[in-house]
Amino acid sequence: MSEDSGPLYLRTHHCGQLQAGDVGSKVRLAGWVDSYRDHGGVIFVDLRDREGLTQLVFNPQTHSDSHKAAESLRSEHVIAVEGVVDHRPEGTVNQGLSTGEIEVEVHQIEILSRPESLPFELSEGAEVSEDLRLRYRFFDLRRPKMQKNLHVRHRICQIMRSFLDERGFWEIETPFLTKSTPEGARDFLVPARLSPGEFFALPQSPQLFKQILMMAGYDKYFQIVRCFRDEDLRADRQPEFTQLDLEMAFVAEEQVIEVIEGLMQKLSQEILKIEVPEKFPRLSYAEAMDRFGCDRPDLRFGMEIKDIKAIAENCQFKVYQEAIKSGGQVRGICVPGGAGLSRKELDELTTFAKGFGAKGLAWFRGDPDKLYSPLTKFFSQEQLATLTNTFETKCGDLILTIADKPDIVAKTLAALRNSMAERFKLIPQSSYEFCWVLDFPLFEADTETQKPTPMHHPFTSPRLEDIDKLQSSPLETRARAYDIILNGTELGGGSIRIHQQQLQQQVFSLLGIGADEAQSRFGFLLDALRLGAPPHGGIALGLDRMAMLFTGTDSIREVIAFPKTQRGNCLMTEAPSGVDEKQLAELGLRIAAPAKKKPPQ
Repeated sequence: MSEDSGPLYLRTHHCGQLQAGDVGSKVRLAGWVDSYRDHGGVIFVDLRDREGLTQLVFNPQTHSDSHKAAESLRSEHVIAVEGVVDHRPEGTVNQGLSTGEIEVEVHQIEILSRPESLPFELSEGAEVSEDLRLRYRFFDLRRPKMQKNLHVRHRICQIMRSFLDERGFWEIETPFLTKSTPEGARDFLVPARLSPGEFFALPQSPQLFKQILMMAGYDKYFQIVRCFRDEDLRADRQPEFTQLDLEMAFVAEEQVIEVIEGLMQKLSQEILKIEVPEKFPRLSYAEAMDRFGCDRPDLRFGMEIKDIKAIAENCQFKVYQEAIKSGGQVRGICVPGGAGLSRKELDELTTFAKGFGAKGLAWFRGDPDKLYSPLTKFFSQEQLATLTNTFETKCGDLILTIADKPDIVAKTLAALRNSMAERFKLIPQSSYEFCWVLDFPLFEADTETQKPTPMHHPFTSPRLEDIDKLQSSPLETRARAYDIILNGTELGGGSIRIHQQQLQQQVFSLLGIGADEAQSRFGFLLDALRLGAPPHGGIALGLDRMAMLFTGTDSIREVIAFPKTQRGNCLMTEAPSGVDEKQLAELGLRIAAPAKKKPPQ
């Protein structure tokens, strides 16, 4: 290293880089003080940057000036050092650290920044509320776990880009300021200053633009794109999110599925260091609902739902009988090892089931050679034996059944299945199980009007053999749609699109969108369809959810650098916030006074 190599903070190496082969080298490092230890006058500091840790040694006998400066160091001081790499003394090698064989004896030190009091401890074991972490996100992001998560996210993006580029996809950007064409959630609206009284919308997805690109002859498109939806939030939702968006022309479902399976295999190899099957299991929507009660089944464990209608309609238990007579279902699951739950715990499960709309829950314990329940008196021995055989019940197992409307039975048993699997540790934590769910209904009935609404979006093509059902039985029409599921989480979904203008108009009409409204809202799409459109289809994968699953975290906020809270706020910047009257005046806007609350009666 030359004498004129610049300021001390112009480092020669990162803190996770030095190895035994570097012993004797003169190096410069810079970063944050992770820990500080004084052992009999010799000071040891673990220096941290995003690449890892390096142990620094400040020896008062050989370099008294740097040792004296080091005496004032504390956690999160920002420093730069110059020194010589040496072997760690025998017996002090840290095998859990990439730099654990070496240490750097410091000759010079510069303290670049001394922080004020810290908002919380960065150690992984520290108890810190999420709100506090998000308020001080600039500090929280220093944690090695957060840096690892964001590095994995970065690698996922780079692998995606490389994989798709090799297969002829072009990365093309689409607008953020666009027309409001609601896709099921509320739009974020942006007032247009140069067009008073009019608004742009932030895109919920690039759906229409990517279809236009196919009609323009671009054949294979992709984009890692930000999308915006003004909707209620959960652990796996944010008002702004990122997805891998792609579209292909002259394809059917199989070609899109093959691309995504290949991408998942590549990501699994590179990120998770595992091999996954070349072909993922495929379930129809009807099969997924029948076996798992939901359209995003977790295949890492069994506990599949069984139908016991034949028993229910012939037993003496009135709850079962009435459910069947009213067109409902009686179905259940068998929980391996669940018979040990106490009566109090079973009562809590009943309360849990009622939270999903169920009227109650019936249970049977698998005792030696028989089933036990307060309800067994309503069943014959033959019926109890059939119940045992249906659920393949063993001693110590627990049968849980729900009798209700089909939708309530499905969502309640799906929730019980997942809850029991977690409770009894039935989910292999190192397992990654992909599957496809296909043949969704094209429409579902609106809960208030009972009129058809799109299950996905109004641009999804019906199955060709079901087109004649559009007018006579729209709710029985199946879609050319497909969702990819990983460990019970929907990674993304897509479909083959409508490429014929007349069919698109027919679907709009079924949705109550007349010709004039369709032209007003989607005129550019209809005009493009009139000029000749190829068959095309695509998919969008949630990058945030993928990063969450690939890092083993339980919230997408752990893989987003600057996420919002569950109320949609940014605690760090205090957004959203008010703006001054001048800005509002320029936009021709004013804030309406909030409605006065009525006094309590």
